[in-house]
Amino acid sequence: MRVFLIAGEASGDKLGAALMAGLKTLAPDVEFLGVGGDGMQAAGMTSLFAMDELSVMGLVEILPKYRQLKRRISETAAAVVAAKPDVLITIDSPDFCLRVAKKVKARADIRTVHYVAPSVWAWRPGRAVRMARHIDQVLALLPFEPPLMEAAGMRCDFVGHPVVSEPSVIQKAKLDFRKVHGLGGEPVILVLPGSRRGEVSRLAPVFGAALRPVLDVHPGARVLVPAAGAVAGDVRDAVTHWPGNPVILDPRELPVEQAEMRKRTAFTVADVALAASGTVSLELAAAGTPSVIAYDMNWLTWQIMSRMAKIDTVTLTNLVSETRAVPEFLGPACQPLPIGAALLALLDQPQLRERQIEAMQQTMKALGAGGDAPGLRAARAVLDGLG
Repeated sequence: MRVFLIAGEASGDKLGAALMAGLKTLAPDVEFLGVGGDGMQAAGMTSLFAMDELSVMGLVEILPKYRQLKRRISETAAAVVAAKPDVLITIDSPDFCLRVAKKVKARADIRTVHYVAPSVWAWRPGRAVRMARHIDQVLALLPFEPPLMEAAGMRCDFVGHPVVSEPSVIQKAKLDFRKVHGLGGEPVILVLPGSRRGEVSRLAPVFGAALRPVLDVHPGARVLVPAAGAVAGDVRDAVTHWPGNPVILDPRELPVEQAEMRKRTAFTVADVALAASGTVSLELAAAGTPSVIAYDMNWLTWQIMSRMAKIDTVTLTNLVSETRAVPEFLGPACQPLPIGAALLALLDQPQLRERQIEAMQQTMKALGAGGDAPGLRAARAVLDGLG
């Protein structure tokens, strides 16, 4: 069996690698082609080009790279048609992936599967109907998504969120981590300013300033900054003037699996976290770490997206648990003082922490905790779709 996969950013690469592992378990003769990052390449795929070329976010931010992305869309679609795979699986990154699928469907009768349902529950509901013209099946991460996709005419399988299958961190690992990084018994504040250069450049100054009022009250608190590999250098430069003498966890220092385990350990050690909006909010929920979510973007992008939004929160823990336990500060609200005040409240008010932890536990259960690994469930759904 031949499978062509496309991922455009780090989270998609992780999903793709787990799906590939599941497919190898169920169909050992499978052959992989496509575009992916380190995880998918380690799982047995040679990428057509560097996945980093596709890691662009925002309506305005994408414009300078439009010509290059358009060329890559055509090249990738041509490669899919030439390869004649049994199935094309596109993973998230809809601006790129769905355009490739559309071109492929126009030229060949290849089954198309899109992994990660578009957030039609949040904005632009018409996307599902347009998707159905060239996508046969959707693999959904969230339990409330299948009816929305099926109503548009696509098969949709809820396969669970990969965050529920992350390895647990044992107590000894936590103690060793604290000792290695000299954390002592003071509060630990985890700060995650994003995985893209644009995010880091916008959020790092705000996040650094938000730490100052927290450290005024808790001067002994330690700041941990787990950096994404693609922006580790940018993060190191950006936190130079932050208070609290931050400890930067650079994943380039370790093999991939060790770096991931160190990051998970940091998540579980932290007392509170400040993070950019995105999948990381679920990683923090899995670790049971009370969090504050903040995000800012280009002014024009914010104006467009805020007017099209159908929901009052973008944090998945809030949505899945049907609470608003995780405070968030988006767009114009992404300011140091209110963010700092929210962090302080989580540190100093046990009832707020308990409310969040309860919502996190509800979320993990709803996302499939305790069942088969999502990568295996996704692989099973793909094979079932192929008959």
